[in-house]
Amino acid sequence: MSTAAGWLALRDELLRWRDAGLVADFWWRDDDATHPTAALQQLLALSAAADVPLALAVIPAGAQPDLLATRAARVTVLQHGVSHRNLAPPGQKKSEFPAEEPPPEAVGRLQQGRQTLQSLFGAVALPVLVPPWNRIASAALLPLLAGGGYRGLSRFGARRAGDPASGLAQVNTHVDVIDWRGARGFVGVQAALDQALRHLQARRLGEVDLQESTGWLTHHAVHDPATWAFLDELFERTRADGLVVWRRADALFASP
Repeated sequence: MSTAAGWLALRDELLRWRDAGLVADFWWRDDDATHPTAALQQLLALSAAADVPLALAVIPAGAQPDLLATRAARVTVLQHGVSHRNLAPPGQKKSEFPAEEPPPEAVGRLQQGRQTLQSLFGAVALPVLVPPWNRIASAALLPLLAGGGYRGLSRFGARRAGDPASGLAQVNTHVDVIDWRGARGFVGVQAALDQALRHLQARRLGEVDLQESTGWLTHHAVHDPATWAFLDELFERTRADGLVVWRRADALFASP
């Protein structure tokens, strides 16, 4: 399938949503922010120019006050772990929240990170956890998050439940535009659009949760020119035809 055919397939799927009386909705999450960089400024400028809301997952350790100094009108801040360090034992998948850590200790660390973000960014910082590597190895941690002040969780892949624990809303991302297993550059137009199509079709057909907004995941620090060009075209196409609503994170995580 050509690149042009890929965009056409996306539009056709969005038209199927409209014909079914449904409204397709997307949201955008970018991970690993800590301090102002040229790439971050380009990201914020893109959000502003395209009028697409951005949920910026910020690592509390190392977060700087001037991170959102400019072009941040449509930006909300999510908490990207605490320090983004792998604490899993050797041989296990990377996780900042391994099963071996007592859940109350993990919650304590998280609360310190959340306080850091709130002091830096105020109401722009939402009590929503984005675990590094999209992974929480300790299932016992989830029920404690709401009691620790969190109202949201965001990982990767179609969610099994909108509320994985009492008082906690989950809205994940589903399209990763970076080829982490390859050259760590842009995954390619067709591969990115295929990911979006799979989630949109599964939602429409009732194979996954219809109510979970399709999430686009980016990592500004590793974007190459092809990644930036794709995002620019994605926003232009989806904003121009009126078939997609780009949703703000504060609305997605308003309540579980």
